[in-house]
Amino acid sequence: MPRKNDTHRRRALRREAPSTVGLLADSGDFAAMSGYRSFTFDHRDDYADYLRHVETLLRSLAAQGIHTTVALFDPEEYADYCEDNGLDPDTAETRTRFTAELAGHGSGLPYTGQPIDELVPLLVDEAVRQATWEYATTLLAEVGACADCGEDIGRASFDRATDTVKRLVAGAGPGSHHFVCSVPTEAEQLVAVLHARSADDPGSTPHIEGREGLDFVTVLAAGLALGGPGGLVLRSSAEGHRDRVHGWRLDRGRLVALSAAAVFNAYCTDADTGEPVAPESGVEYCPGFEADAPGLHH
Repeated sequence: MPRKNDTHRRRALRREAPSTVGLLADSGDFAAMSGYRSFTFDHRDDYADYLRHVETLLRSLAAQGIHTTVALFDPEEYADYCEDNGLDPDTAETRTRFTAELAGHGSGLPYTGQPIDELVPLLVDEAVRQATWEYATTLLAEVGACADCGEDIGRASFDRATDTVKRLVAGAGPGSHHFVCSVPTEAEQLVAVLHARSADDPGSTPHIEGREGLDFVTVLAAGLALGGPGGLVLRSSAEGHRDRVHGWRLDRGRLVALSAAAVFNAYCTDADTGEPVAPESGVEYCPGFEADAPGLHH
């Protein structure tokens, strides 16, 4: 006969077992999964109804004190996963197995009570960030060694990019800083964003988000290693001062500072149409400063 506190112990253990919930990003993904007969929803349901049920589930898990990670469930990736592993895609067990593995890919977010209409775009952004980092990492690994000295170009470029980011943050001075690095490649446009804060005290250490820093350094390193075009923009804000915008371009493996006029032209031109855009009030367009380490580079 079970002891009276067995139920209490099981509930306590359940609170210490984390959960992962796979979330479909849009109505197209929902329609694709609705084609499986074992899926909870079918073609008679709509995506909004699905989201309401998912949000109810997330709130229920949170109310039980269960830590829950939410990750995007991509039907195409799911189909490939089933084919690669010889699994039947039309079973709840297979979907559960795929969802559990999503948590290990690093693209999920902890559920902290966010409304579902806010959680979906956050997950999409996180998935894009993860895919960008993975692709940039692959590019660095595939560059190979220098034909002259044998040095691994990808590793050397990563070290250079790490040093360059430190120089950029130091040169930006006190305030809040927003960096954007863009590197076109054959397959896609790599874009990374970095936020940093520097105190007025010259001896203080700037605050940089850990994961953001890694992503940004990796994309910048890919741009340096590939030696092609690219760009980097910095916007700094400090209390009592106008916002400052600086810019650089990637050219043959170097980060080259732009003039104030070039920064103005780049910032005040529509990237899609090429038409001029009115400059923002309260913004000062400044030349880039030296951020690339001196010396020869691959």
